[in-house]
Amino acid sequence: VEEKTGPIDLADVPEEEQKKALQFTAGDMPGPLLEESSFATLFPKYRESYLREAWPLVTKALEKHGVACKLDLVDGSMAVSTTRKTWDPFVILKARDLIKLLARSVPFAQAVRVLDDDMSSDIIKIGSLVQNKERFVKRRQRLLGPGGNTLRAIELLTECYVMIQGSTVSAMGRSTKNLAAVRRIVEDCMKNVHPIYHIKELMIRNELAKDPKLANESWDRFLPRFKKRNVKQPKKKLVKKKKREVFPPAPTPSKIDLQLESGEYFLRPDEKRARELEKKRAKSAETRAQKDAERAKDFVAPKEPAPAAKKQKRESESDKIEALKNKFKAQAQVRDKKRSQGDGAVSDYVQTKKKAKSKA
Repeated sequence: VEEKTGPIDLADVPEEEQKKALQFTAGDMPGPLLEESSFATLFPKYRESYLREAWPLVTKALEKHGVACKLDLVDGSMAVSTTRKTWDPFVILKARDLIKLLARSVPFAQAVRVLDDDMSSDIIKIGSLVQNKERFVKRRQRLLGPGGNTLRAIELLTECYVMIQGSTVSAMGRSTKNLAAVRRIVEDCMKNVHPIYHIKELMIRNELAKDPKLANESWDRFLPRFKKRNVKQPKKKLVKKKKREVFPPAPTPSKIDLQLESGEYFLRPDEKRARELEKKRAKSAETRAQKDAERAKDFVAPKEPAPAAKKQKRESESDKIEALKNKFKAQAQVRDKKRSQGDGAVSDYVQTKKKAKSKA
């Protein structure tokens, strides 16, 4: 019977056999490493006490792989390096990831899992993605959510451990695909895309992955499509900045400085008393004059309003002449009427004395 030789499909090989084939044991490398490799990283001051307590456990975990480690509390750094007992050439990169995770506040119980062959880690730097500090704090809080529920949902859907500390997000998982999903969620959150949209998409993808009929089909028709809305924000009023003075303002002069300036500091005690008495007298005289002026106001007669001037109508000369003409015309008309009647008596034209009234 002829044996078939050719490429093997990994889908046909069980996972247990794949792990056994990819495992690297102590006897697989015949000799020690030719060169020494080392990595170092800094840690913040607040991690010093925790690292001092956990460092024996770190040393014990790395000794199994033949890796040396050093904690420098003066410089605030951690270092790992290979030795002649190192039997895995790739373990130094795992040790580097271990000290980086410890520096970013990941507890040792979680960070030590990165030494496993099937475990990977990723540290996402988010400090430079948002310039405004207040906006950065708000968007970082979105990743945590109320009571840490959003972060817990991301961990359950991606099957990764996520730790948010300062301006970095540390993630650990067995799948690089899930780590990439965590990075995408974090970076989009810093770009003002809420994590709930990605969480909803991941939930739908996990449900679709359970159906074998949809394994070779496109899932675009099932995934939600969110429209980006540009919300108009009120424009902030531009506040003109005050010009900074080069020199600070002059200090306010003290009482002694004022006395030195006026020469009062060098006077004798009796002269000072005399000057103070003069000041008091002048001040009292001034206040007395003000009070007298206020009292005198009550005796001043109020101003009476001036009588309104009568407007005299002045007739012009032409108006007077016209009035006289009209008067003469009226008299002439009366005479003409009397003459035209013709029955006038002589007594109408002769002036006679009036009869004396009879006495009673």
